[in-house]
Amino acid sequence: MHRLLGVSALATLLALAAPAFAQDVTRHKIPNSDFPIAQAVEIPAGKTTVYVSGAVPPITSQSAEKNTIAAYGDTKTQTETVLRSIEKTLSGIGLTMGDVVKMQVFLVGDPDKGGKMDFAGFMQGYTQFFGTKEQPNLPTRSVFQVAGLANPGFLVEIEVTAVRP
Repeated sequence: MHRLLGVSALATLLALAAPAFAQDVTRHKIPNSDFPIAQAVEIPAGKTTVYVSGAVPPITSQSAEKNTIAAYGDTKTQTETVLRSIEKTLSGIGLTMGDVVKMQVFLVGDPDKGGKMDFAGFMQGYTQFFGTKEQPNLPTRSVFQVAGLANPGFLVEIEVTAVRP
């Protein structure tokens, strides 16, 4: 069969036939908590881990001044657009958000929040992608407030590690 299909067509066919996410990865919940992260994740021997570079938000308002927070949106908006970008990157290599096992989040203090990171805004974006009925898998996660990112308009940068099913 593989002689009849091109390499990319075969990869697509295999990805469609594969389970939605890595089923043999063990995710340990935080005891007595409904907080949407895993306390720990175990990856069995022989699995491939995929490290996805940090993603930053795209411009969401063309009318806003370039390189400003207004051009990229608030923390919630930036989180949503960054996670959509990560989702697209993962999809392009045959993975899903359900395959993410580790996440590192870098948040810049929001001037509208007294220079403190908008963790609530981040969580509003994050919970649209993790711990949902459609995608219940939770990664381990760390969130850091940083002094700045590569562009003064960025409030959010996220990098993930995924496991290939």
